[in-house]
Amino acid sequence: MSEYWTMPWDYFGIGAVWLALMCFLVALPCSQLGAFLVMRRMSLVGDAISHSVLPGIVIAFMFVGDLASPWLLIGAAFAGLLVTVIIEQIHRRTRIKQDSAIGIAFTSLFALGVVMLNVYLKKIHLDAQCILEGQIGDVLNYDGPVVLGYTVPEPIVTMTVVCLLTLLLVAVFYRVLLLTSFDSGLAASFGYRPAIVHYCLMGFLSVVVVAAFQAVGAILVIALLILPGATAYLCTHSMKLLLVLAGLHALISSVAGIYINVWINGSQSAATVVAGLALFILAWLFGPADGVVSKAWHRRKVNI
Repeated sequence: MSEYWTMPWDYFGIGAVWLALMCFLVALPCSQLGAFLVMRRMSLVGDAISHSVLPGIVIAFMFVGDLASPWLLIGAAFAGLLVTVIIEQIHRRTRIKQDSAIGIAFTSLFALGVVMLNVYLKKIHLDAQCILEGQIGDVLNYDGPVVLGYTVPEPIVTMTVVCLLTLLLVAVFYRVLLLTSFDSGLAASFGYRPAIVHYCLMGFLSVVVVAAFQAVGAILVIALLILPGATAYLCTHSMKLLLVLAGLHALISSVAGIYINVWINGSQSAATVVAGLALFILAWLFGPADGVVSKAWHRRKVNI
């Protein structure tokens, strides 16, 4: 039985640590920002941003010609802001509902990105399939700085910076994000600008999403944005504890994902999401705040 628990380390060696760490460094910032998206009832906006940043990446690459350039992140951030503005304008200035506006905006921008990719960058290794599904295994092929005698792959260094910056921003602007998420009118009365906070959140979310592309792609990053926050929401009504539980969800699903990946010889990113889904199902059934079994037990005690 013990060989099952040592299989990832036997199979990947130190690479197992890098793969699990990369998944965690992607899942953690997504979980923190995604928690606020869940509370704002804007989870589908994360879906829209994850698909619509493609034209921003393509345009930035056309100018700099370097896939490693930070300008790609900036281009993605602008594309994320653009889709947010388009959604808001369609929703506010027409009779079209927000869910329809989201569908129109992100599919149109993603299609535009695919067309630009096929027209201008046919010979460049920047394909839409990779952006959709991710290639987390490629992390092991990168060089990077040597820490404690081990060569740390460069994408892990990048995601570490993104992760730490996300945690710092959430900590510094926690009060602002909390107020604007629950009561924009109250936030405005304190002198905050809910609209500006909203667009800043969407812009930084775009940066995190595009940084996660290499690891999990645009499809699975949606799950990492929604599952941790949704799981924690079923377990607590405290926002601070919700953020902690969302981070714990990111850690457990990342470690469990690498075991599932080795056991089934499948996709690391998909295995991480499946592990996260299992945690969500457990919270759905037994979550102390809103779990099905927990609420049924509570009703039974009240009736008695």
